[in-house]
Amino acid sequence: MRVSVVLCTHTLDRYSDFSEAARSVLDQTYDDVELVLVSDGDEAVYDRFQKDFGDRDDVVLHCNEENVGLLQSRNNGAKVATGDVVAFVDDDAVADERWVEELVDVYEARDVRAVGGRMTPAWIAGKPAFLPEEFYWLVGVTQRGFGPADGDEDTPGEVRNTFGSNISFDRETFLDLGGFEDDIGGRKGDANLQGGETELAARLDAQYGYRVYYNPDAKVAHKVFDYRTDPVWLLDRAFWQGYSKRGMEVFVPGSTGEESEFLGQLLTEFVPSRISDLVSGPSLEKALQLVMLFVFTGAVGLGYLYGVVKWQ
Repeated sequence: MRVSVVLCTHTLDRYSDFSEAARSVLDQTYDDVELVLVSDGDEAVYDRFQKDFGDRDDVVLHCNEENVGLLQSRNNGAKVATGDVVAFVDDDAVADERWVEELVDVYEARDVRAVGGRMTPAWIAGKPAFLPEEFYWLVGVTQRGFGPADGDEDTPGEVRNTFGSNISFDRETFLDLGGFEDDIGGRKGDANLQGGETELAARLDAQYGYRVYYNPDAKVAHKVFDYRTDPVWLLDRAFWQGYSKRGMEVFVPGSTGEESEFLGQLLTEFVPSRISDLVSGPSLEKALQLVMLFVFTGAVGLGYLYGVVKWQ
């Protein structure tokens, strides 16, 4: 089984991070891996691709004719790929050496059309003491409580979708579905609307009856840069994530069931356990994270309510 990993970038500004992501794919323990590098309309980036990777048989290079955005770049990468499976990783991530092997293990053992894994944090500027693990999803990291129903982040099983930087599809199925909806924000009328993976996974479920299978041992580290640990940035992101969830609810009915389950888990399990932990061993960090649990939930709720008004 050949796995094509699509990696896109659009600027040389962070090329060192991109290069590290590419090398992590080329250093996989699984043998049959093809790396597809996509430059989003930047000839200088494509020239650098040719210089650094052009002599490799296991690398495919592609340059978009113009800047089209991440989702369409991923679709273009999948079209020129030759693998049985197409996987996606971002240019600010580093794949664990067994990542592809863990994805393939699921494809070979189960009747699946999509497999994803766990995103782990790579704290570039240090881990912020105030950020609770339940809201790691704000920085692109698998949060506490993620997983199949009645499970957690350590439990494998079917989920709605995993992060776009650690997700894969049977390539034929992906192409038949038309790939990611490449203008999910613009076409729907708002650039703040996010959720490409959610929308695609919903179509996969509707047309094929398959969900994404989550393997927590298929790990990709996401670099959390300093700006992503700024409280103001995180609150802004929480608001627009709440807004996006409402948008997805309108355009993809039934797509926010996992968010509802997470909220219930937050209120009935995580908050009580944090209060109990704080009482048994008081600390400033525990108290701060408990407070921020409510603050971030409130920000997401406000964004969702704004979406209700916007998308009614």
